[in-house]
Amino acid sequence: MRYALYFTPAEHDPLTEAAGRWLGRDAFSGAEHPAPDDAKLPAGEITRLTADPRRYGFHATLKAPFELKDEVSEAELLDAVERFAAETPAFDIPRIVVGQLGHFFALVPANIHPPLQDFAASVVEEFEPFRAPLSEAEIARRKPEKLTPPQRENLSRWGYPYVMEEFRFHMTLTGPVEPELAGPMREELDRRFAAFANRPLSIDGLAIFVESERGAPFNIHSRLPLAPALEHRKTAP
Repeated sequence: MRYALYFTPAEHDPLTEAAGRWLGRDAFSGAEHPAPDDAKLPAGEITRLTADPRRYGFHATLKAPFELKDEVSEAELLDAVERFAAETPAFDIPRIVVGQLGHFFALVPANIHPPLQDFAASVVEEFEPFRAPLSEAEIARRKPEKLTPPQRENLSRWGYPYVMEEFRFHMTLTGPVEPELAGPMREELDRRFAAFANRPLSIDGLAIFVESERGAPFNIHSRLPLAPALEHRKTAP
């Protein structure tokens, strides 16, 4: 079994529901949805192009999937996540947009947001003691020869290349999209996520996703709310 610490909105948040319908699966319930039939792209193409993010569920990676060390238990991880969430205040990303990262599309911040970078780094560091070291095969799957020196260092230190200064928040909406389909895909995603783009996104929880065995779909074990945002806390008399 592998665990991952991701951000995803609450189960019945409109964005969660819209993304589940688009990707074809709800990671909270495991319910599957047919590909949209009102899109400019054929349903079969949407099913194909969303296969990768469908397995992982709608999320933004904070601490990438990892196995637990032999000396720690799931209960200890859950307790630590609950404690961390209770002590970490929620905050907003000022504006998210539909973006294209390489050949895939995702919801991303319009600009780098330092509180978000700090939050992601704190999750990586806080839960590092729970992560079992990567095997040689796992390292090889990351193709370290294609990574930059900082990314290789992150892979060695934290088990994942895209953390700390290399972290870029993204909530994946597609796998790689061929150049000839990128235009129609952009139009479709702009239309389908118009209600959420160019608006703030509240980072108000931390979710534990689990993969029961390698290659299985990731499902949400639990989602812990973050503490009230700092500006909403009452000052003690």
